[in-house]
Amino acid sequence: MSLFAHWMLQRRAPLLHVAGDRGTGPPVILVHGIASSSVTFEFVVPLIADDHRVISIDLLGFGGSPAPAEAQYTIEEHVASLDRTIRELHLDEPFVLVGHSLGCLIAARYAATRKRNVSRLVLVAPPIYLTPDAVPDPLERAAMGGYMRAYEFLRTNKQFTMRAAAALGRLTPIKNVLEVTEQNWTAFVRSLEHVIESQTAVADIAAVDAPIHIVYGTLDPFLTPAGLRIVEQMRHVETHRVDAVDHVIRKRMARVVATAIG
Repeated sequence: MSLFAHWMLQRRAPLLHVAGDRGTGPPVILVHGIASSSVTFEFVVPLIADDHRVISIDLLGFGGSPAPAEAQYTIEEHVASLDRTIRELHLDEPFVLVGHSLGCLIAARYAATRKRNVSRLVLVAPPIYLTPDAVPDPLERAAMGGYMRAYEFLRTNKQFTMRAAAALGRLTPIKNVLEVTEQNWTAFVRSLEHVIESQTAVADIAAVDAPIHIVYGTLDPFLTPAGLRIVEQMRHVETHRVDAVDHVIRKRMARVVATAIG
């Protein structure tokens, strides 16, 4: 992207909805995942709000944030909107940036390109995918290709995806933590295709200067061992494994996330 195009993107980036701003102390910014909102961190916020200023932001197209008709929901657009919103907060010190799922990819790109702003990066349940031809193990290569085919199926079968998300959402302990609706369908489809499926997470994580903590559950269906192995070998990355936990930040995982935030 040229400097002019980058400048224009920054100027046009919509302000996002700040869903919560609670507590005092070192700032922590929370960025949720796809088809969700700031309710993702319902169990995390009470654990850290006594000692931190906790700021929850809804991503472009989700929660209370705008969903511009012309948005393509690329990672550049997501980061530009996040950056503009954070600048409007006028924070006077570096902050801990926490991402969940899709939010991990956006947070990693933000931290890689706005290095002075982030004191620590916490990635919860990061969907780190590689191109299948970059995975030497044949079983893992097949699994990686399977994820891509599954995501394409979800993008092209709207009613199935909405019904499946509603059914899964009813099984979680956090109300409205998973929502695929008419209102966020475009943001869901384009973010899936333009961020998760065509990601640069490994390169972005490698480019971050701040310490990185990765928290994941052993039952997470979106976790890929091949991607995780690459990033956990990086010198500035520490991983925290939570047994018998899936993709949702349930209470037990929330306690590990709070510890990783510091």
